[in-house]
Amino acid sequence: MTKRMGYRGWRCQALWWYHFFLLWSTIDGQTRYTIPEELKQGSVVGNLAKDLGLGLSEIFERKLRVASEAGKQYFSVDAGKGDLVVNERIDREALCGQSASCVLPLQVVIEDPLQLHRIEVEIKDINDNSPRFLTKKQTLKIAESAAVGTRFPLESADDPDVGSNSLKFYTLTKNECFALKMKEVEDGKTVPELVLEKPLDREKKAVHQLLLTALDGGNPVMSGTSEIIITVLDNNDNFPVFDKNIYKVSLGENSQKGTFVIKTTATDADEGPNGEIEFSFGSRTPDSVLSVFEINSLTGEMYLKGDLDYETATSYKIEITAKDKGIPEMEGHCRVQIDVIDINDNVPEIILTSQPKPIREDAPSGTVVALVSARDIDSGDNGKVTLHLPKGSPFSLKPSFSNNYALVTSGVLDRERFSQYNIEISATDSGSPPLSSKKTIPVSITDVNDNPPIFTQPSYNVYIKENGVPGSILYSASASDLDFGENAKISYSILDSKVQDVSVSSYVYMNSDNGSIYSMHSFDYEKLKVFQIQVQAKDQGSPSLSSNATVHVFILDQNDNAPSVIYPSSAALGSLSHQRMPRSAKAGHLVTKVTAVDADSGHNAWISYKLVEATDASLFTVNLYTGEVRTKRAVSEQDDSSQRLIIEINDDGTPVQSSTVTVSILIEDGLHEPILDLRQKAVEPSKKSGRITLYLILSLASVSVLSLVTFLILAVKCMRNSRSSGSCCMRRSDCDGYKNPNRNLQIQLNSDGPIKYVEVLGGDMLSQSQSFRSCLSPMSEYSDFTFVKPSSTTDFKEMINVLDASLPDSTWTFESQQVRRE
Repeated sequence: MTKRMGYRGWRCQALWWYHFFLLWSTIDGQTRYTIPEELKQGSVVGNLAKDLGLGLSEIFERKLRVASEAGKQYFSVDAGKGDLVVNERIDREALCGQSASCVLPLQVVIEDPLQLHRIEVEIKDINDNSPRFLTKKQTLKIAESAAVGTRFPLESADDPDVGSNSLKFYTLTKNECFALKMKEVEDGKTVPELVLEKPLDREKKAVHQLLLTALDGGNPVMSGTSEIIITVLDNNDNFPVFDKNIYKVSLGENSQKGTFVIKTTATDADEGPNGEIEFSFGSRTPDSVLSVFEINSLTGEMYLKGDLDYETATSYKIEITAKDKGIPEMEGHCRVQIDVIDINDNVPEIILTSQPKPIREDAPSGTVVALVSARDIDSGDNGKVTLHLPKGSPFSLKPSFSNNYALVTSGVLDRERFSQYNIEISATDSGSPPLSSKKTIPVSITDVNDNPPIFTQPSYNVYIKENGVPGSILYSASASDLDFGENAKISYSILDSKVQDVSVSSYVYMNSDNGSIYSMHSFDYEKLKVFQIQVQAKDQGSPSLSSNATVHVFILDQNDNAPSVIYPSSAALGSLSHQRMPRSAKAGHLVTKVTAVDADSGHNAWISYKLVEATDASLFTVNLYTGEVRTKRAVSEQDDSSQRLIIEINDDGTPVQSSTVTVSILIEDGLHEPILDLRQKAVEPSKKSGRITLYLILSLASVSVLSLVTFLILAVKCMRNSRSSGSCCMRRSDCDGYKNPNRNLQIQLNSDGPIKYVEVLGGDMLSQSQSFRSCLSPMSEYSDFTFVKPSSTTDFKEMINVLDASLPDSTWTFESQQVRRE
């Protein structure tokens, strides 16, 4: 008891001594610490932060951690001081067995950026194990006739410690007949043997009790004992003898159960039962051998009973005993050494040293993603491992040291194509046949704002009716962004532009969240037929990206304007139109012409005329399309001299819009018809003479000459413009007038007495910028009144033509027949 307490006190002192005199060194760029085994938890191994050149703040910020290749986490890092401390009890014998050197490799992982350092901790042995015998009591049976000098093998003690702390020598209690000798076996080891120094006499002493003590070289010395009980037997002169002291054989670890291993042979010179031999394993054979091998007691043949595993045991050294059946029994001994041949039966193992972090899709080539290592518990070429990645992968493996690799980027990453890569790493050893394993590492790719929003189409055509409700939705433009998260959140806006010198934002506004476009007020087709909006979609990335699209808004005409009378001019001003006609007028006489225009477009602007009320409905008729008021019959003396007509003007829209004009006609006696027959070569002079007749002739001649000059001027202009114009009676006074589709039409009748020409003006009521003139040919009794609808030459010419396609023709033609003067 006192001896045990002294040992404990020495052990504590040794632990503290090693603890305060830690050694560390750097070999080939690796840091090595040396510590004794059995240190208490929390004991400091060394200042890891200082040795790696790291500040204390970097330990937490860069998430420094220690990974052990041995499986258990024997060490940890004190984040406050940067010390490498013992985290768990370390038993050198459990880690390294009786290996002369015990080095525990550690991997220090530092993140942001990802780095890997390798350190080694050498575990020094302390004398914490005493020599121990497998059995506390050994029994020997020796014949009294045994010759002096005969040797009897004894059980060896085992000490897990190494070096000076291992087993050194044995002692035997003093006695008269036996001495202790050491026999050297392979590998420089020695085993104790009992040597007979004096003849035995069973009658004097039948049993001898001895104490065998094994001592190590530690300080203080530790020991173990085994009691030897020797029973003296009667004579059996010869003991079995093996033909070899040591048998050696090699066996593959993949050998099947029942495989023949080796045959041991022994002979005994005695006869009868004294010469019959039985084979068996030695009494001190461990269970780990008995579970794997068996021996035939009669033939000495050994067979495989269990499974061999090179990684568990590379060789077996088995004691074989041959005993005869004499009295006393005599036995011989030999040793069988079985070397296990390594077979490539273990697949390589891929170890993920650090968990992969998400990486940006614009990460440069060579960015470290994760740290991996490979391990194969086979030996030789069977344990050499090579890692591979599939072809075409944007990643590669960069070797660092001793089967450690860094997984790095080697190509362009695109999150929109692959938001996550499942990287399959293959590990293959160099055995024959080679074995391989695979491990999949998921790597997430974080988004970078590298894709602008894209509209579903570069331009949109929107058709809306005029007079719509303000605030109604016009259209919903939609854009998509291939990016993710904030980079894919889209806001919509309208780019500033002008529509009729007014900001487009006064016409429409756009919902920034869903891209819906709303009207700010009601639109009037007669003022605005088409306009365009530049819309923009912008993401919320940094920096933000955007794209634009054009929205063409076309206003569709509604029948919201009634026909407007422009001739007679008095009716256009809202008053009663007074006309005169001679009582001598014949059927078909042109009394007047009602002309109206409609500000609408297409069918909504088609105009028809109808006589709805008349003093004498049988006397007058109104042309449905031209509005000409003519007599249906000749005027008689019984007809009232004052006639009143109400003419209704309707458009072709839905619903129909209409207006009326009232014409008062005074029938006078002796009034000549105001329309001349231009084909008549001469005018008969009045039979009446006098000054008044002369004045009338002079006036008529002046007007005729003036008309002729005017027609000649127009003819010259028409000839000059005939190359570019299809009608000789059309004159364009201002080319810019074609560019504005928003025009009203006005027709002016220019007459002085008889009707000479009709002038059609195109444009709004405030500015007359274009006109078309209808000419009267002096060689014809007909005059053509031609209205040419000007076409728009804006950027949306084709769309306007579509809107006007409902017209029956590109021109409207009205004809009036000039009645011959009789």
